[in-house]
Amino acid sequence: MAQVALKDVNKFFGKTHVIRDVDLEIEKGEFVVFVGPSGCGKSTLLRLIAGLESLTSGEIVIADRAVMDLPPSKRGIAMVFQSYALYPHMTVFHNMAFSLDLQGFSKAEIEERVGTAAKTLQMEHLLDRRPAALSGGQRQRVAIGRAIVRNPDVFLFDEPLSNLDAALRHETRVEIAKLHNHLEATTIYVTHDQVEAMTLADKIVVLKDGEVMQVGSPMDLFNHPANEFVAGFLGSPKMNFFDGKLSASSADAEIAGFTSDEVNAEKIRFVSKGKSDGDNVRLGIRPQHLMLNENGALSGTVTLVERLGTETVVELISKGQTPFRFATPDNLDLNVGDTARFDFDNARAHLF
Repeated sequence: MAQVALKDVNKFFGKTHVIRDVDLEIEKGEFVVFVGPSGCGKSTLLRLIAGLESLTSGEIVIADRAVMDLPPSKRGIAMVFQSYALYPHMTVFHNMAFSLDLQGFSKAEIEERVGTAAKTLQMEHLLDRRPAALSGGQRQRVAIGRAIVRNPDVFLFDEPLSNLDAALRHETRVEIAKLHNHLEATTIYVTHDQVEAMTLADKIVVLKDGEVMQVGSPMDLFNHPANEFVAGFLGSPKMNFFDGKLSASSADAEIAGFTSDEVNAEKIRFVSKGKSDGDNVRLGIRPQHLMLNENGALSGTVTLVERLGTETVVELISKGQTPFRFATPDNLDLNVGDTARFDFDNARAHLF
């Protein structure tokens, strides 16, 4: 039985349909990430699970209980928000202990729970400090500790790293991953950052305009995207797309910058179904899957070279005026204005 189940969940704000027919099952102990662009409905969906928003229709089940009519405090969840929402006049200990005190736990049990959470988060030395004396990363750990002490059925994270700088985001992301491995708790995590989604998740839920586009493991979504949106959203740099048409034989295609002889669609993963002669298609190739080849089918003029140390990213424009990118760990001798030709492995390309 799933730890969290969403069944035909819908949400309207006035006449605006923000969550559309969402069906989803989250297993006990899974780390599930809701990801998508701003306005896609991921935070709203999390708030529906938490009980901070009411459903328009559908059903939400947590730990075998229908929770639609239960307040947040009775749902068996603990939530970590984007803002730390700490009480400035309280010490770290009392911030973490506050909800337990309200629930009537004994002093001994409160000290045990807070002590255990503090040890897990390596912040025993911070318990006597107030939030003003903490760094941003330390404050976020207090917010996480406040959730841990409640021993919930489900942890909910709403973009918890967005207030941190790049280095601290990485450090805290690693801590959250280690914490999940230690606690083995069911976790639902919302982010717009596809790097966070790929590195943290057991299962990713990609959302667009309130609809679920695809659900699966990070590498399954990366290697086998269900549609062009998922393909373009996951991966950095993002996937290249070239417009084209299917030619007289379904085994061939004409793509911008390619001829039908050069692109054999028979070996390319065909995502779109029901296409026939003359229909428009889009060829998707990840920048990392292009290969320099002086006799390659695709050519482009270099418009920008980014040397990042671990990889080089080259921006080009094809003879069909389609911008695209090439990424490689090699230190290339390419400069703006140069022409480069590329080949690719058909088995790693996609037709949408």
